[in-house]
Amino acid sequence: MFLNFLRAEIVLGVVLSWRAYYARLIIFSLSFLLISALLSAQFSGRQPATVALDIGLSVVRLLLPIITVLLVQELVSKEFDRRYYLGSLSYPCPRQVFILGRYISIAILIFGLLLLLAVGLGGVVWWGEMDYVQGTPVDLGRGYAIVLGFIYVDFLVGAAVASFLAIVASTSSFVLIGTLGFMLIARSFSSIVELLVRDAGVVSAPEAYRAGVGLLGYFLPDLGALDVRSIALYGKMEALPADWPLLLSSSLIYVFSLLALSVWMLQRKRFS
Repeated sequence: MFLNFLRAEIVLGVVLSWRAYYARLIIFSLSFLLISALLSAQFSGRQPATVALDIGLSVVRLLLPIITVLLVQELVSKEFDRRYYLGSLSYPCPRQVFILGRYISIAILIFGLLLLLAVGLGGVVWWGEMDYVQGTPVDLGRGYAIVLGFIYVDFLVGAAVASFLAIVASTSSFVLIGTLGFMLIARSFSSIVELLVRDAGVVSAPEAYRAGVGLLGYFLPDLGALDVRSIALYGKMEALPADWPLLLSSSLIYVFSLLALSVWMLQRKRFS
């Protein structure tokens, strides 16, 4: 019975997203990615395929959190803002079906979008390789697939944060600000710590600053380490972090913990 309700909620989430603006998001994202990759390849003095792939992956990592927030606002926040929950939560099924179904539907939609963007970017990069033979060719095979897999894990964390904020926040705008702020901090704090280790002169009190920023590692997943694009850019598997199983497992544990916390908050949420 639970699986039947969950399956119905997933289908409903996909249908609602498609009826809203998911198709327009696909067109905009693909167009923006292709234009950015093509222009970067054309204006690159050398190694156009590598530059196009680098810029394209940056665009993908920029677009996915924004699209994720928009989908969460559409499927979760608006349910509470417009009192749609009077219908969606009135069925004789557990409340956790609602948040889990909407999260899985968003994961399915983003997975399809990521595949589409990956194919489009791969086509641009392949076209760039035909006109210019590089000394270090890009890896559009296994390395490219690994990079995309790590990007998808990065998205799963962001979607879990957005879903949790949509449950606890009183306004949908806080979901946007909170999620993007979280992604910015989680992607950058490890790089800041590494910078302070290499060059302590950038701040006046490097030890105290490094200790303060390093505390974030106990509360946030290191999403910056999930950016392993060098594997695809230069075809070197050595760029894969040695502790990549720990990185992936810690990120997925963070996702499951946030979803469990979201379910717990939804169970105790009082609607006026």
